[in-house]
Amino acid sequence: MTLGELIEALGGKLVAGSPEFVVRGVNSSAQACPSDLIFAEDFASSAEAQASNAGAVVLRGGSPEPLPNFGNKQVVEAAQPRLWFARAGKLLNPAKAATGVHPSAVLGAEVGLGEGVTIGPGAVLGDHAITGAGTRIEAGAVIGDGVRIGENCRIYPRAVLYAGTTLGNRVVVHAGAVLGADGFGYVRDSATGAYTQFPQQGTLVIEDDVEIGANSTVDRGALRETRIRRGTKIDNLVHVGHNCEIGEDVILVMGTGISGSSTVGKGAVLAGQVGIGDHAHVGPGVILGGQAGVLSGKTVTNEGLRPGTVLWGTPARPLTQVLREIAIVGRMAKRSAKGPKSDKE
Repeated sequence: MTLGELIEALGGKLVAGSPEFVVRGVNSSAQACPSDLIFAEDFASSAEAQASNAGAVVLRGGSPEPLPNFGNKQVVEAAQPRLWFARAGKLLNPAKAATGVHPSAVLGAEVGLGEGVTIGPGAVLGDHAITGAGTRIEAGAVIGDGVRIGENCRIYPRAVLYAGTTLGNRVVVHAGAVLGADGFGYVRDSATGAYTQFPQQGTLVIEDDVEIGANSTVDRGALRETRIRRGTKIDNLVHVGHNCEIGEDVILVMGTGISGSSTVGKGAVLAGQVGIGDHAHVGPGVILGGQAGVLSGKTVTNEGLRPGTVLWGTPARPLTQVLREIAIVGRMAKRSAKGPKSDKE
């Protein structure tokens, strides 16, 4: 694509160079070649961009400082250079051409395939499964009976979608992910101690533009639904239990576990190895630092806190408070180690 075509699609302003410059790809400053696009957001990255071999750079517009001398490079100004760069990367890496249904794929009765669908080797689609236009189902993926997949989705190899799962448009499911499995719900016989599974017959709904990382799992509802709302991004090795509702544009990072019947509000960020108990509630915009915990039945919100406050520890509380508590305990431990003062002191 030419730089002019990227600007037409993404906005921004060309402040140096030619709109006819052809951009072949995006890259880092250290590895860029003359046909690559890079980005710069601050003084340090601008210096790296100046010294790079890249042919084009996108940087933040509206700076009161004079524009650095980028020599013969093409220069684009954008309000959010990193976001502009990321979106350009997607435009420069279009989806693969559709290849149709591989001869080794297995399709059940009355399967519905939209225009331009690709079904890879060894993939299995159950009875009445529906796949929207432009979707790719890669090798060895298993799509259960009655599963509904929207348009322009990508299901990577060996992902499994159980019956009763619904995906919106532009959903990405990475390799080994399991969607719609039974939740972990059992009823204990108080007389014998034996466990009987509580019915797990609900559904799972994944809304538009959700991405689910490799080997992550999202369980179906028990008697109702589990729902992952629009734009949420789930890292590898994350587990979401049954009956949960995850809001829009939530980030769930590697190792996070969310127990059944819990909710996470819009725009929340749960860092690595965060643990959420059952029937717990994480409010909109809450940021939980790595290994933070929310106890069962509890609610965590940003009420009374500055936006962007990081909560940490178990139970989760503001990081500054946790650090003060750690410092106090440390001082107490030092005094205790010295022993009681004698009467002569």
